[in-house]
Amino acid sequence: MPEKPVIGIIGGTGDLGSGLAKAWTVAGYQVVIGSRSPEKAKAFASELGCLARGSDNIGAAAAADVVVLAVPFASHATTLEEIKPALQGKILVDAVVPLVPPKVSTVQLPDGGSAAQIAQRQLGDGVRVVSAFHNVGASKLHAGGRADCDVLVFSDDKEARDAVIELAGVVANRGIGGGVLANSAAAEALTSVLISINRTYKVSGAGIAITGL
Repeated sequence: MPEKPVIGIIGGTGDLGSGLAKAWTVAGYQVVIGSRSPEKAKAFASELGCLARGSDNIGAAAAADVVVLAVPFASHATTLEEIKPALQGKILVDAVVPLVPPKVSTVQLPDGGSAAQIAQRQLGDGVRVVSAFHNVGASKLHAGGRADCDVLVFSDDKEARDAVIELAGVVANRGIGGGVLANSAAAEALTSVLISINRTYKVSGAGIAITGL
């Protein structure tokens, strides 16, 4: 993989996707914004400068070395199927949280265990699925600078996990390996806990920090 891989962000005009795009372009990474609306993706990319460009979802996935999926869970399966041909041999970073509106502050994990495990089964062994960025408040990324939190990163592929740990350390305090992909269920569930904390304590982006390292 190149020292600074090209990053494709599917759902790149949403809150989390756009925040990650801003942070990575500031750090000197080329980013391809993917959206169901290429025009919207191109308009946002123009705001980010010369390191960003916009495309439709399949175009963004095809142009990238690493692809980040940041869409609502309701669109998870259909979006994966759309971009699947362009993902073979690449790393897919699944940042999707299986929230079930309106009770988004209640943990409701899918029957498949976690969004990331569902993605790996759907995409097959030719795609290295990594799970990360579930617990990073988008507001932290949009505020500029690195988000003041740690990022838990999970994968069955250690090399892919290490690559995403490095990318996480660019946009947040640090990336931390959390083990195999099945463990992603803990981070996906934790998002609902953090939403509840945000509401209770009237904050916009509660995060996590791992102590003792």
